[in-house]
Amino acid sequence: MSDSALGLRLPPKQGNKKGTEVRTRLKELGILRDTGHEHLRGCITFPLLDENGNVAQLYGRRIDNGGKQKIAHFYLPRPHGGVLNREAFNATDEIILCESVIDAMTFWRYGYRNVTTAFGTNGFTDELHNALVANNIKRILIAYDSDDAGNKAADELAAKLLKDNFELFRITVTKQAKDINNYAQIAAKGETKNDNARNWLGLLIRNATWLGKGTKPNLTTELPEIFHPKPAKPVAAKQEKIPEAVEPKPSSLATTNGSTASSLAAEPVEAKAAQPPIASPVPPAPKEIEAKVGEKEITIEIGNRSYRVRGLEKNLAFDVLKVNVLVRRDELFYVDTFDLYAARARGVFVKEASMELGFEPETIKRDLGKVLLKLEALQDQNIEDTLAAQDETIELTDKDKQAALDLLKQPNLIQRILADFTACGVVGEETNKLVGYLAATSRKLDKPLAVVIQSSSAAGKSSLMDAILRFVPNEEQVGYSAMTGQSLFYMGGMELKNKILSIAEEEGVAQASYALKLLQSEGQLTIASTGKDASTGRMETQEYHVEGPVMIFLTTTAIDIDEELLNRCVVLTVDENREQTRAIHDQQRKNETLAGLLANQGSSAVRKLHQNAQRLIRPLLVVNPFADKLDFVDDRARRRRDHMKYLTLIRSIALLHQYQREIKSASIGDETVQYIEVEMTDIVLANRLADQILGRSIDELPPQTRRLLMELFDLVRKQCEQQQLKQSEYRFTRRFVRENLGWGQTQVKLHLERLQEMEYVLTHRGSGGRTEYELLYDGRGREGQPTMCGLIDVARMTTTKPLSGPAASSSGQTGASSGSDRPVVGAMSEPASNGSLAKTNGKPR
Repeated sequence: MSDSALGLRLPPKQGNKKGTEVRTRLKELGILRDTGHEHLRGCITFPLLDENGNVAQLYGRRIDNGGKQKIAHFYLPRPHGGVLNREAFNATDEIILCESVIDAMTFWRYGYRNVTTAFGTNGFTDELHNALVANNIKRILIAYDSDDAGNKAADELAAKLLKDNFELFRITVTKQAKDINNYAQIAAKGETKNDNARNWLGLLIRNATWLGKGTKPNLTTELPEIFHPKPAKPVAAKQEKIPEAVEPKPSSLATTNGSTASSLAAEPVEAKAAQPPIASPVPPAPKEIEAKVGEKEITIEIGNRSYRVRGLEKNLAFDVLKVNVLVRRDELFYVDTFDLYAARARGVFVKEASMELGFEPETIKRDLGKVLLKLEALQDQNIEDTLAAQDETIELTDKDKQAALDLLKQPNLIQRILADFTACGVVGEETNKLVGYLAATSRKLDKPLAVVIQSSSAAGKSSLMDAILRFVPNEEQVGYSAMTGQSLFYMGGMELKNKILSIAEEEGVAQASYALKLLQSEGQLTIASTGKDASTGRMETQEYHVEGPVMIFLTTTAIDIDEELLNRCVVLTVDENREQTRAIHDQQRKNETLAGLLANQGSSAVRKLHQNAQRLIRPLLVVNPFADKLDFVDDRARRRRDHMKYLTLIRSIALLHQYQREIKSASIGDETVQYIEVEMTDIVLANRLADQILGRSIDELPPQTRRLLMELFDLVRKQCEQQQLKQSEYRFTRRFVRENLGWGQTQVKLHLERLQEMEYVLTHRGSGGRTEYELLYDGRGREGQPTMCGLIDVARMTTTKPLSGPAASSSGQTGASSGSDRPVVGAMSEPASNGSLAKTNGKPR
């Protein structure tokens, strides 16, 4: 580009002999005018070289609409000389001859490199003619403008060249486009842009009209697939369109056999597309090089150069090819890590490697092109294999499928799951094993559970998580030891939907806790980040999306866990008492015996059975017909998330039993959805598990506080019976407690505060600003087992007889098990719960 800055780069002319000499020489060459201004200022310049590689002439094309004089084309004020793209003459026997440099560069831009130019319509020089003859060029495609001057010059040139036994063709465009450059600009406005222009230029070449040389050849050469025309016509902006036929001026030339030359009136493109191409403008693809592919590296030998490539297996995206490349020649070598798709990085490698090894840069450049093409082929295969592995569906044999169905249809499925855990060597932890298994199953739901296993070091939290995950198919879980803060946001290429994301230690995801919280709450992650556009190299905002939902599984030794993460998860606490330790020791010793070794061998079959069963579980919708009768404690805002954990636990139990339920359907507009319904036994089991994982034990209370709680329960129950109130409707004061139980003011105040902290009592602001209390404790757990206050008494939810059987008897929720001296309330048509917190104005007597 000549930008009038040449004078600033020359030595000063005032008092400087060298500056005067340089300017004088530049004026003699015509680069500077007598006024000292650049002759080609405001132009893009192109050199034309002689046979020795010296610059013989410069062509300049103004880019400011020709300036004041409206002149667009400039040459140095000296005879025309030199040939554009002289290198192509040695590499091919066919040349595309254009009228101007810009037209030639258009062909070059879109991949047609066997191109050169004359100096305008009357500028076909003897030097250019001699170069064509000396290099044994066989075919010439004349691509002069399709106006009167261009057609006339093409006819005259053809008459001259036919005498030299060249085979001639005429490339023409429409009168609307006039020249090759305009034609390509119109074509590039279509939807496919550059490829569109490339294809249309290919059509022009294929439809080039044969002008002469003996008998018209019977050509059978096939054109590469990329140049075949597309079925639809390209869409151009501003109503401009590429013509279906070229319209050249009829030629007056005679063929060598005396007949009139072939008419240049072209047939429609669609008709000619199926014909074999007349010209072959693109050289054949280079022969694929051989590569030795190892486990960790790829070796490619080219001549006396050896290229070793590492890191290709990490490139699983089509727009990135970042590898470590080492090029060696004898004892010399150069190594660098860079993206082969980055032109600047390739240029640096070529420059440095050529200097280090003593080769010409063009040699390393050609080698690198061959290496890139070979690596692309290997990368495509790697990506295809990876996608095939991800999409691979495990096909169960009829025998395995039937065994898995038999398991899922067992009436005592819950007891069977616990027994299979024991058979696999996991002793104790009945509630934790079952809740973990149900949470893993919940990955099929739209809002799955999240689990944190908490214990001290070496207590067995990791063993418990591993035991649960071994019952889940490997293709439906993703495990990490740690995660960085932003890593989750950039996992869009990995399929996480309806899978388990397990992390070995919660401390390993401390930086990623924000992303984990969003993924659990929202079911997806989206981040806007700044990145470089692969095509333009410019920085732009790029969006990354991770699709959920995902079941999150963590372990931790921390006592204080991030509160925001904790209240989104179900926390399982490992049993660390002495009896559990003794049971583990017994199991460890048993594993050393012959019976233990045989049992361990059989455990793989048990795990495979459960994995197959998990594969058969479908992500059905779950409807809870008892939802409006359920109760849950609502003493504080975080109970909102606890309530969703409870409801999701119920849905997970129902989902696990889907092969024992009727699959129903409902219509939503034109769509039909399938669902199963929750049964009462699901709620019974969920209540029992909620007691363990969400509840508290009164053994955590100091003895005197526990004594006050028991006396308060008996007193409040008596008052509710007398006043015919629900427990959630009854309020009492400290004075009422002192007067009826005989406790002192300090004792009542201290112990009520402890009960409030432990969520057995809820405070209310009464009339006159006084503090009133509501008893949340429902009388269960007197023996010290954990209980969750506020859950519905299942026996009171139905008008039928109370539940019986293993599930009901184990729930601890029926009237008979609600307390040692608590009366059994009969069945009711409306919900009447233990500890329902309805807001009424019931007053103590």
